[in-house]
Amino acid sequence: MKIEEILRKKGHDVLTITESKSVLAAAEVLVEHNIGGLVVMEGEHATGIVTERDILRVTARRPGELDSIQVGEVMTRDLITAKPEDQLLQMMDVMAENKIRHLPILEGDRLAGIISIGDLVNACRVVAEEENSQLRQYIAGAG
Repeated sequence: MKIEEILRKKGHDVLTITESKSVLAAAEVLVEHNIGGLVVMEGEHATGIVTERDILRVTARRPGELDSIQVGEVMTRDLITAKPEDQLLQMMDVMAENKIRHLPILEGDRLAGIISIGDLVNACRVVAEEENSQLRQYIAGAG
């Protein structure tokens, strides 16, 4: 299964934020939309990602300052991304090896979506259920 198949079902909408917004503003968006990460954009270019972990770390170091700390200070700049044509299992490996839970999807330089580790696990579950169903039908027909 390719990432584009997951995006087709999930959708291509991605919530974003700019580097100049406060960490508190980022946390509010995460909570409001029940998501774990925001792609950081400057104009049309993804410059990083800010996640629950980033916010938790800064909260532990500088409690009470979230409204004065900018996203650009805490975000992850070394953005790991995928392409729509990448394979599901390959991206699971990338996410596991890099210990990340959110993967922005780029088509060229354009942000095309985002997937979470939960999206990948759910897609694997669907594939496994389809394979099980096909095997059951084969076995029933062979008997």
